[in-house]
Amino acid sequence: MPLNGFKQLSDPAKCPVRTVLDRLGDKWSVLVILFLSESESLRFSQLRKAIGDVSQKMLTITLRTLEADGIISRQLFAEVPLRVEYRLTERGRTLLPHLLQLAEWALQNMKQIVRDRNKFLGK
Repeated sequence: MPLNGFKQLSDPAKCPVRTVLDRLGDKWSVLVILFLSESESLRFSQLRKAIGDVSQKMLTITLRTLEADGIISRQLFAEVPLRVEYRLTERGRTLLPHLLQLAEWALQNMKQIVRDRNKFLGK
């Protein structure tokens, strides 16, 4: 594809790639989506346990951001105690194959990446 096909990406205010990467490029969003893909729905505590090292505050922010973008949905059950479940939306499911490819690529290449980083840093 000729480079002029990407001209629209040079405007930070209108670039869809920058916008999506800004949302998904944080430390936790992709992990939340991948874990939600393995279950029909998960509760906050289940997600936090699955991810392991995410704080309550960061998981809350991540979930709200993904919900605001329509990637996940939040369902509140009026029970005692209240129960909240998160699940992927249709939009989130369309994103999943791309994230699975990225995760597979990372798994296949991580050892070499670490070696290259260490070589670059003189370790």
